[in-house]
Amino acid sequence: MANRGYDVVVDVDQEGDLGHTDLQEDLEFHSSNFETTPSRGAKVQPDSSSFLPQPATASSSGSRKHLLWTLSFYAQAFDVDSAEVLRRCTATIYPRANFLDVLEGNPDLYGPVWIATTVVVILFLTGTINQYLAHQGKEHFAYDFKLLSGAAGLVYGYTGLVPVGLWGVLKWYGSESANLLECACLYGYANLVWIVVALVSWSPISILNYTFVALGLAFSATFLLRNLYPVLSTTEAKTSKILLVVVLALHAGFAIAIKVLFFAATSPVGPNKGNDEKTDPARMLLGL
Repeated sequence: MANRGYDVVVDVDQEGDLGHTDLQEDLEFHSSNFETTPSRGAKVQPDSSSFLPQPATASSSGSRKHLLWTLSFYAQAFDVDSAEVLRRCTATIYPRANFLDVLEGNPDLYGPVWIATTVVVILFLTGTINQYLAHQGKEHFAYDFKLLSGAAGLVYGYTGLVPVGLWGVLKWYGSESANLLECACLYGYANLVWIVVALVSWSPISILNYTFVALGLAFSATFLLRNLYPVLSTTEAKTSKILLVVVLALHAGFAIAIKVLFFAATSPVGPNKGNDEKTDPARMLLGL
């Protein structure tokens, strides 16, 4: 009967006794309104007449990509709320998983921008306090706001240029997992520890400042290397080792610059202790 286009409908009597059903009276045959049975393994298509609106989908996988020079590329990096930024800050200070997994494919620049700005302001304030304590009883102390511009150049320059350079090198060596926003986000949240370091490094006792900066360097470098290693390891073994050394060296240079420029007795706005102002290396770094 299946070949004749019929469906079989069994009408059971009221008592539910199938064994006593009269086939001539209780069985009815109706014309089939179904299409030919799909072949085994074929997918069943959903009913297109549903009253619920279907979600909009991209016509192709490439339509979801944003070009580097478009505003939409940068707009997606600020698509986070304060609660999510706070969660990522917590994951930075208390790392329990790879930070790239914490991002869940949605890296942001909102947190890194505000963290870098906070580091700049606190470096200026605590660096000024450090210099004020060094000047006590010697001469009139005057604020030098070139220290603020120096902090901005150092922090923004390092946080912005190094990730871009690293991403470019990884792309040059054929890394498919390298992502510019993820690199920038990683370096941005790594700056979080420098807020703590800057808050406790205003003391005129140099050994304490060296200790705090060294701890900050160790923590932030561990954070960077731990999360960058899976990406760097996608290149050749020799290349990945060289990149790890370069990343560590640049980060160490960043930490040393913070110590020398803001928390040293011979910093740019402090007394030179016998050094000529024109040859003071700290002054030369800030262009003072």
